[in-house]
Amino acid sequence: MGSDSEKIPCLQFSGDFKEGSEEWKKMSKKVREVCERHGCFMLINDMVLPKGLRDDMIVCMKELFDLPEETKRKHVSPKPYRSYNCDCSLVTMCQSFGIDDAPFSPSVHAFSNLIETLKSTSSKMQELSFMILKMILEGYCLPKQYTWDIEEMNSSCNLRLIKYRVPESGQVCENALLPHTDKSALTILCENEVQGLQVLTKTNKWIPIKIPHQGFVVLVGDILQAWSNRSIHAATHRVMMKGEKERYSFALFSVPKEEAKIEVPHELVEDKMHPLRYKPFNYGDYFNYYVSTLKENALDLFAGV
Repeated sequence: MGSDSEKIPCLQFSGDFKEGSEEWKKMSKKVREVCERHGCFMLINDMVLPKGLRDDMIVCMKELFDLPEETKRKHVSPKPYRSYNCDCSLVTMCQSFGIDDAPFSPSVHAFSNLIETLKSTSSKMQELSFMILKMILEGYCLPKQYTWDIEEMNSSCNLRLIKYRVPESGQVCENALLPHTDKSALTILCENEVQGLQVLTKTNKWIPIKIPHQGFVVLVGDILQAWSNRSIHAATHRVMMKGEKERYSFALFSVPKEEAKIEVPHELVEDKMHPLRYKPFNYGDYFNYYVSTLKENALDLFAGV
């Protein structure tokens, strides 16, 4: 990575990390600061993906995407982005599977071994997401009463498995995944070692993100930006593809239940220095608005004051 991309920090959560300890408090401050400054950070935590598990998962994903097209198309859901998809306007060079945390349908039995691996891994990733949200709460010195808010933001999850195809010989596809912010509270993503993820800085410069070999990238989404009164920055990101290798990625999106209400804590509002940016809103209503419009500034249009 160049000097710009090195500004995206890499944090390490140790296995004996204890909530409330001095180490916890120091790390909470770092997490809050990097989320404010960049909207993302890289993370190493060997408790979530023990050595070798990520590689095993990538192998299983390859087997899944190699299934006949007819089999893959049996994985369907009435919810947006939850089915098998190979012709999405947002993701122009890939195939993807979306999997809710609801019971799996009979159509996924063809890849049940992968599902068991994903269920175990995603459970740990959701726990990690909750830990990060608690650190943000600590970083702002907010009362414990707001633990309910972050539990709500982490109460559901959606898994996304993506395979990016190789561009035509010698070509570069800058928008294999079009620029966007996630509609989650947090996104935690890992990949095979084919780089391509880029983040847009606050100075409107695209910088590459090189995810560490047993690590993740954590991305702030719209819901956390709204709840924090825009103190925390939702990272606009895209995927650029080049070279001769396919890219596989696995992401967990921590989201509220559809009926959840997102509301800014009054402690994060100050009339002159930091006025209220977002009115209270229902998550399901916001998500449906985004799906129906696909506007880049959907959050501000829907809930902005």
